[in-house]
Amino acid sequence: MEHRGQKYHRGRLSGAIREEIETILEGELADPRIGLASVSAVLMAQDARSARVMVTVAGDDAEAERTLEGLAAAKNYVRHEVAERLRLRRPPELYFQIDRADALEGRVDQLLAREKKRNKKKGDAATLAASEPAMDDPKDGATKRSPTKGGAAL
Repeated sequence: MEHRGQKYHRGRLSGAIREEIETILEGELADPRIGLASVSAVLMAQDARSARVMVTVAGDDAEAERTLEGLAAAKNYVRHEVAERLRLRRPPELYFQIDRADALEGRVDQLLAREKKRNKKKGDAATLAASEPAMDDPKDGATKRSPTKGGAAL
């Protein structure tokens, strides 16, 4: 069972690491592969020896892959800088991942809007069908009458 203090410490540490990595990404990394990226979250392991750094990248998937390659190449530099700035004896091993939560959230919203539109069309069709007068069904023996011209059936 984990102690509450350890969990609190790990949460504070992950927040501090996120801020430091964000600062390093903004100005210190000169790798041309790294595009416009920001750190959305840092997920620490329970033993605090490893951390997944979730990165959002502006651009398409190819841009995201290039940025991920650049971050992987700069991983040891970033880890060293985080250790110095936060005075950590054993900084966590960093694993960079693309955060696709925003894209997935947008896709879910799009699917929900499409389903809502379909339901609205079905509801409108049902309302329209209920408001139209019923025609006699020829299967019941009754015949449909066509409009008359001068009182006589055509």
